[in-house]
Amino acid sequence: MVFSSLLFLFLYLPVVLAVYYVTPLRWRNGMLLIANLVFYGWGEPTYIVLMVFTIVADYIAGRFVARFKSQGRDGPARAAVAAALVLNLAILFFFKYWDLIASTLRGWGLDLLPTLGLSLPIGISFYTFQTMTYPVDVYRGDAQAQKSLVNFGTFVTLFPQLIAGPIIKYKELADQVDCREYHVEQFANGVHMFVIGLGKKVLLANNIGMLWDAYKAMPAGELTVLGAWLGVLAFSLQLYFDFSGYSDMAVGLGRMLGFEFLKNFDYPYISRSVTEFWRRWHISLGSWFREYVYIPLGGNRVSRGRLCFNLMVVWGLTGLWHGASWNFLLWGLYFGVLIMAEKLWLGRLVASWPRAVQHIYTLFLVLVSWAIFALEDFGHMGQYLAAMFGFAGGGLADPAFGYYLRSYLPTLCAGILAATPLFAGLWHKLPKKVGMVLLPLLVLAGLLVSTAYLVDATYNPFLYFRF
Repeated sequence: MVFSSLLFLFLYLPVVLAVYYVTPLRWRNGMLLIANLVFYGWGEPTYIVLMVFTIVADYIAGRFVARFKSQGRDGPARAAVAAALVLNLAILFFFKYWDLIASTLRGWGLDLLPTLGLSLPIGISFYTFQTMTYPVDVYRGDAQAQKSLVNFGTFVTLFPQLIAGPIIKYKELADQVDCREYHVEQFANGVHMFVIGLGKKVLLANNIGMLWDAYKAMPAGELTVLGAWLGVLAFSLQLYFDFSGYSDMAVGLGRMLGFEFLKNFDYPYISRSVTEFWRRWHISLGSWFREYVYIPLGGNRVSRGRLCFNLMVVWGLTGLWHGASWNFLLWGLYFGVLIMAEKLWLGRLVASWPRAVQHIYTLFLVLVSWAIFALEDFGHMGQYLAAMFGFAGGGLADPAFGYYLRSYLPTLCAGILAATPLFAGLWHKLPKKVGMVLLPLLVLAGLLVSTAYLVDATYNPFLYFRF
């Protein structure tokens, strides 16, 4: 079940909210846990058992870590943390990467592992990262061990961020899981955020995505330079509005339930360096890798050689996190090289350029990265990149480019403007009384228009659904 569906909007969500708010406070986490499992089981009933097993295993690990630490037994505490990490990573590897390794070895003539063809549990990359760092935080003293299995299970399975993030560390939400306050203003703001995210997904991402699909399916011989760039521009906007829209909906849903999640995107396409771009894009993932991988490896307080190693490890893992295909590893290493270059010398040079040039430099490199990210087949990827840089047979442009540009120009312009803080800035300049009148009208209009699109929709993909 996805947020941008009529089933969720007009059945699941109203029923859950109604039951949630008539349930006594002390029982709300239990009620929410059941609602979360129903939400997850709607799409993956087979893997509810796996999720429950993960919850119980990490809950027990956290209790053991807390007990050993209180007894001054650091060795057993470390062993409990290590066991939890190994278990979670083994599950993630088995379901997400086993077939990738097996098929790669087979391609090299080594028939060592069978391909299993298992479906990937929805959201496993998100909830695994949340659960396996819980014992780490307890060991570090950053969080108290959760005594209630129901409360811990509620944290792990929170349906607003269960299948697509943002990735929330237990220590960030521990107090809210145990006790949270409810305000009408918070609920109303949650509705506002949810409708903004829904509009991003339904009105922008879905419509722009059809342009990318057209260019992705185009034979290599028909790709032109301008057409290839137009296609990857469409994908960059589709991916941004798809994922940031889902994150906004998650934040909004959280507020409706009394939770406050951190934002996951901060207008990344206005960045003036690749490093800045990754401070603004998928913020929760970057924060997770920085805290649990980069800093434990030594961070930047090391020699240059070690710094390069640390960055390439982090970005290689960041790439693989996104999917079980080698193009994601290449994509991660691509950014690792760029960020390494900016940290060592390129960043100072870029900072000396005019701001417009910095923006062009960043967007150029990011757009190239999306071609690597979007195309899993290396042959197709190579042909598409060749077309972007003028090495394809289609020439500079063709009638198809003109047709697609004319057809999608209004949507592309709306998307480009919406990817900047322009509309937010204009909104904040409005008199407060005008905003109070306009806001509910705009929220209602956004919900009605998005619903109208969904009623007639035949195209409603979600790019991060199985990450």
